[in-house]
Amino acid sequence: MSITNLSAQQLRQAANLKEKIAGLENKLAAILGSGTKAAVVKPAKKRGMSAAGRARIAAAAKLRWAKVRAAKGKSVAEKVIQAVKKSAKPVVVKPAKKKFKMSAAAKAKLSALMKARWAAKKK
Repeated sequence: MSITNLSAQQLRQAANLKEKIAGLENKLAAILGSGTKAAVVKPAKKRGMSAAGRARIAAAAKLRWAKVRAAKGKSVAEKVIQAVKKSAKPVVVKPAKKKFKMSAAAKAKLSALMKARWAAKKK
């Protein structure tokens, strides 16, 4: 029987039963000291890739493209193949450069300039 065919009285009875069941589950959980509620599902962690892994993939892609170019008869491709083969050894990844931080004085100066531009535009 679908929910659309139920009368208002039957729907109220179903809602009351559902509330009673939820209340009883809560009482049972309190008595047992363990949650009988549905386990909280955590979202799956996204997999990351190390910088060295990305570098290996990039080197392999360069090598594949160099071979394609070599098959077409490009002389430069041979040099690329040799360079990539030499660099196919373990890649040492340099740490990322430190990000530039703007000083408070520079921020204030830019803010004043923008305010002046907006004021001029409003006129």
